[in-house]
Amino acid sequence: MGFYDDWLLPRFMNLMMASKAITEERKKILSGVAGSVLEVGFGSGRNLPWYPTSVRRVVAVDPSRASAKLARKRIEAARFPVEYLPSGGEAIPAGDHSFDCVVSTFTLCTIPDPVAALEEMRRVLKPGGKLFLAEHGLSADPNVQRWQHRMNGVQNFMCGGCNLNRDIRRLVGEAGFGFDEVDQYYMEATPKFVGFMTRGIATVVA
Repeated sequence: MGFYDDWLLPRFMNLMMASKAITEERKKILSGVAGSVLEVGFGSGRNLPWYPTSVRRVVAVDPSRASAKLARKRIEAARFPVEYLPSGGEAIPAGDHSFDCVVSTFTLCTIPDPVAALEEMRRVLKPGGKLFLAEHGLSADPNVQRWQHRMNGVQNFMCGGCNLNRDIRRLVGEAGFGFDEVDQYYMEATPKFVGFMTRGIATVVA
């Protein structure tokens, strides 16, 4: 860790995550969230203004304390209590069946072991609880895939471990979830190699 990782990268990502296209994705996926919520990959708290009034509290998990500092004003302005836990998604410090909903937006691209993180999300969900997911990843188009594989190393280096070529729908299934509803498409005003979206709501497969 150094100046780039500790200071510059969190601020760069805070600005990147404020784009109009990404904000629209947040609005779409968060509209149905309710109750007690775990957000994995909280970052600088960009989701907080878009949670509906049905949310009672949010527990925010993220290993970046620098990003948490950037989130302070958003946490203070939230209509519900927000608890920040400095932890990675692969080991969530919460008991089994603790949350009505789990939210993951633009996070699985970066978590070192995304299946382990998804399995943890599954563990902490209450029976019948829902995973709300919005993530960019591997395109369905082989031509776009080739560019994603070529550019992945650069993206990984510049954006704190972000990967362009993870098959998000497959990873969700491997972790024991099934989508109740899912859409895959290219995000507006975004290059195809970075903008192939998977947005959906998943529940634990019995």
